[in-house]
Amino acid sequence: MNLKEEMEKFRDGLLQQRDEIVVQLDLARMNIRDEWEKAEEQLEELKARVARAADEAKDASEDVWAGVQVLGEEIRNAYERIKNKL
Repeated sequence: MNLKEEMEKFRDGLLQQRDEIVVQLDLARMNIRDEWEKAEEQLEELKARVARAADEAKDASEDVWAGVQVLGEEIRNAYERIKNKL
């Protein structure tokens, strides 16, 4: 193999590696986007629960508050996972 062929082979290997990384990045973006959309849906649910709690009796509000806390933790964890993937 001459020098030109070696350089072309080297270049082709780098291009292949680059293409593989691009595919992996696209998949990661889709995964992060899916997780983001789920977290956004959960946040909308949390906002609705908080709004309902303001209109309900105190006892019911405490139950809603417990649910809001659980949902809030799920959202916080989702945001942390997304942040760590960036």
